[in-house]
Amino acid sequence: MPETSARVGIVVRTKDRPMFLERALADIRRQTMHAWRAVVVNDGGDAAAVDRVVQGLPEPDRARIAVIHRTEGLGRSAAANAGVLALQTEFVVLHDDDDLWDPTFLEASVAWLDREPADAGVVSRTEIVYERVEGDRVVETGREPFWGEMTRITYADMLQVNRFVPIAYVYRRQLHDEVGLYREDVHAAEDWEFNLRVLRLHTIGYASDRVRAYWMQRRGQEGVLGNSMFVLADEHDRYDRMIRDEALRSYVAANGDGLPLYLARFVQDEVERQLAAQRSLGRYATEAARKGWRRLRGR
Repeated sequence: MPETSARVGIVVRTKDRPMFLERALADIRRQTMHAWRAVVVNDGGDAAAVDRVVQGLPEPDRARIAVIHRTEGLGRSAAANAGVLALQTEFVVLHDDDDLWDPTFLEASVAWLDREPADAGVVSRTEIVYERVEGDRVVETGREPFWGEMTRITYADMLQVNRFVPIAYVYRRQLHDEVGLYREDVHAAEDWEFNLRVLRLHTIGYASDRVRAYWMQRRGQEGVLGNSMFVLADEHDRYDRMIRDEALRSYVAANGDGLPLYLARFVQDEVERQLAAQRSLGRYATEAARKGWRRLRGR
């Protein structure tokens, strides 16, 4: 795609969800920052449905949105890479078709990265929005903060669990030249694996002043309208374990298995000690309650 004044490249991954795609593109068009280009990656879905949504947009926005049709669905990582490779902008963000932004998201994110050149990217405070599909309507059912207590992004925290989702993260395009693209053999948790590679080398900022990203979730929704967090729950667990096992084997190859062997036993012993303490406390509390009840009955 030819780039002129665009600074942010937006990758929209979609498959057979024209209702969500239409909402996502409207969300992008509402941004207060207009220096963007977007590429919609249709990962093996109905091409005609995607084209109808994009062709229905008014100019000049339609001219800033390209479409890549993949005849075969190759997965989330391959779709992300196809979009990234089609863009030459300074910054990149993944806007999956079912998530949303505050209108100031891009403007605030780019301002942060201009102000903090050492940060490889910036994450915005995020809110989980629960919704359900009712026919041709999407109805909001509730909200809650996502990592509401978080004040910064750290490598140590990310080793435990992913602390942010793609909709909240704008990053420098040059990172892909430095650490590579998304791993196409990882079909869930691909963003976490990529972010770990980034955080080994760079800091990632956290814009905590206000919520600017919305992670939409539809609990119990199956099929193409489902949220990947739930529909792909088993896949997330599988790839989480695979990534950790690869890292452990790499560490052992370089440093030997002494520390992992020690920690594995230490953690097991500590868990068993804590469980034993809880059981003991439970027996004590139960016996104390019985004694108290007997005293009350004695009165």
